[in-house]
Amino acid sequence: MTDPQSLVKRIAIVEDDPMVRQYFQGIIASEPGYRIIGMAGDLAGADALLDQSPDLFLLDIGLPDGLGYDLVPSIKARTRAKALIISTFGDRDTVVKAIMAGADGYLLKDSSPQVILDGMAATLDGGAPVSPAAAIYLLGFLRTEGEPAVQVHPESRLSLRETELLQAFARGESYKQAARSLGISPHTVGTHVKSIYRKLEVNSRSEAIREAFRWRQG
Repeated sequence: MTDPQSLVKRIAIVEDDPMVRQYFQGIIASEPGYRIIGMAGDLAGADALLDQSPDLFLLDIGLPDGLGYDLVPSIKARTRAKALIISTFGDRDTVVKAIMAGADGYLLKDSSPQVILDGMAATLDGGAPVSPAAAIYLLGFLRTEGEPAVQVHPESRLSLRETELLQAFARGESYKQAARSLGISPHTVGTHVKSIYRKLEVNSRSEAIREAFRWRQG
C-alpha cells in the first residue's frame, strides 16, 4: 500500500518579507498535497534547506544577501527539486537571467492564489509556468521578424510548428492548452515535444526554453 505521506510534495520557501511568507503559507495550507518543510529569508538560510529534500523551492529574487536565482544552480546540483520564481520583478533582464540560471518557472507576486497553486503543480509536473507579463520577454527571444524557426544547433532547426509549440510553453501553457491554441491533438503535441527535446538535447519544457535562449543569444 502506498504511504499517503509519500505523495505529499515538500515545499521550501525563500522570501525575506515575513508577511509574504505568511501569505504563501496560507496558500499552501489550503492544498493538502503540499507540506512546507522549511523557510528562509536570505540565501545563507536557504542553503540549509537544500539538505531537507524539498520537491519544490519558491524563490523570491530580491534577498538581503543576493539574488534568489543565484541559488538555482545549487538547487539543481544538490537536489532533485524544481525552482519556481515568485517575484515582484518582471523586467526583461531579471526574467531572462532567472530562466538562464535554470529556474523552472516565473510568476509575479500579484498572481492570484489559484494561479500560484496551478503554477506550483505545473512546475512539479515538469511544466514551465510563466506569468503573462514575464512571458512577453521570453517570447521576444523566441520570435524574430521574418524568421520561420528558431536557430539551434548548426545542423538542426526547429520547425515552424515546433517553434510555435515552444512559444506556447513560454506563455506557460500546458500540453492540453497548447494543443487547443495550435489546433492540434495532444498526441501531436507529444510527438513535437519529443522532436524538440531530441534537437535541443533536453528533457523538460523549462530546459527547452532555456536552451533556445542560449542559442538565440549565441
